[in-house]
Amino acid sequence: MNDLKRRVQVCVPFARLRAELLGHFTANRLNPEIGIDAPALERFSFEDFAAVADVLHRHGLTVTLHAPFVDLSAGSTDPAIRAVTRRRFAEILRLVPLFTPRTVVAHAGYDWQRHEYFRKAWMDNSVDFWTEVAQGLNRSGSRLMLENVYEHGPGELRELFERLQPCRVGLCLDCGHLTAFGRAPFSEWLNVLGPFIGQVHLHDNHGKKDDHLPLGRGMIDFSALFDYLKAARSRPPVMTLEIHGTDDLATSLACLERLWPWTEPLERAEPA
Repeated sequence: MNDLKRRVQVCVPFARLRAELLGHFTANRLNPEIGIDAPALERFSFEDFAAVADVLHRHGLTVTLHAPFVDLSAGSTDPAIRAVTRRRFAEILRLVPLFTPRTVVAHAGYDWQRHEYFRKAWMDNSVDFWTEVAQGLNRSGSRLMLENVYEHGPGELRELFERLQPCRVGLCLDCGHLTAFGRAPFSEWLNVLGPFIGQVHLHDNHGKKDDHLPLGRGMIDFSALFDYLKAARSRPPVMTLEIHGTDDLATSLACLERLWPWTEPLERAEPA
């Protein structure tokens, strides 16, 4: 289990990491996926972020970042909303050289209830916005991953990933979101968007809401995902345990150990 622990990321908000969990992550050699939300960007200084990044690097930990998402919209038809979204991502890009993350996860943000009536404008605006962000990340040696959230099915996002392929934008497949909010079976997500998967968010639920339960405590059958990934690639994508309780880590790792199909010791996940 210790070897497997070193292969995955574990989500943690920056404020909690800095205030109470930095020692826990370094002592247990947990690789963080650090959530940097808008309140953190408003509250903490560049030096605060740099100090945490320095500790993580001195302990040899691998970092991924999760960008802000609440009330942001890369595809909005309102230029003012896009300007605020661009400002937040400019702030994230400023922190990338500190943390040198392998990936930066952001929400693709398509919601058919809001965006269906201007889908083409949403798509064009999103492609323009994410192209700019992805190019900035690529120059820093990182890679943009766009995550599914409220999409009903993979077809709603396929065009976005096809148009962003020149910038090496990958899909962060969130298993909990597609189960709680999606209407298409897991197999359809893999068939349509499987080639774009660059990262996976692993957490469980009962199909009703986004519970972020430890693996094995909900209804999600993760075996099809790992069977697909094993057949499709020789190395795992970036894997993040997106569980919200520190006590849930052992439960999730035990479940993940039963599912993990790659046998090579401490093999690095597919590079960003």
